[in-house]
Amino acid sequence: MEFTEPLVRHFLGIFFLMIGLQFAGRSLGLFRRMQFSHINYGERGSAPWWHRHIFNVFRALILGVCVVRIFADIDGWLGVFDWLYHWPVLLAGMLLLLGAFAVANYLQAYMHEDWRSGIAPGTDQQKLLTEGPFSRSRNPVFLAVMAGQFGFFLALPSVFSLVCLIAGVLVITRQAREEEKALADRFGEDYERYRVRVPRWF
Repeated sequence: MEFTEPLVRHFLGIFFLMIGLQFAGRSLGLFRRMQFSHINYGERGSAPWWHRHIFNVFRALILGVCVVRIFADIDGWLGVFDWLYHWPVLLAGMLLLLGAFAVANYLQAYMHEDWRSGIAPGTDQQKLLTEGPFSRSRNPVFLAVMAGQFGFFLALPSVFSLVCLIAGVLVITRQAREEEKALADRFGEDYERYRVRVPRWF
């Protein structure tokens, strides 16, 4: 525990900082090359718009908390679960975060020019991905993100991370339904055949 605890504490701060930088860099690079944003919030006040903003708030809170924990002991404010705060659990959380990050990056690379964050406008995305990892799950990227959220809970088992996990899963499952409705409207019978053949999650 003497070695693992500070390792995971520093890992979390650096990990979430790099996640933010990678997402920003990828989005800006795509915008520079393609001349349109790959991040879509949806209509103001709509369900996807709220999902995006809630997710962003929790993402900022997680980053802020993890960076501050490197320099100050704020665990008393986070409601850490002492019965879970042991090195095997912390290490498992760190490894799950790394695995989820690798899988999410693989899936986004697999999507290539079809990758979007949020529901793309009707004229933006022309191809329905049904092969590869998308032949086993309709939402593999969301699965990877939720696995990462569970990894965060294990790496920092606390009331704070549990609230983040519950909120994250609720937002993602609701967003998945919104995106599937948009895909059904856009691709019609092709999407219905895909929906019948491939499960939403597993």
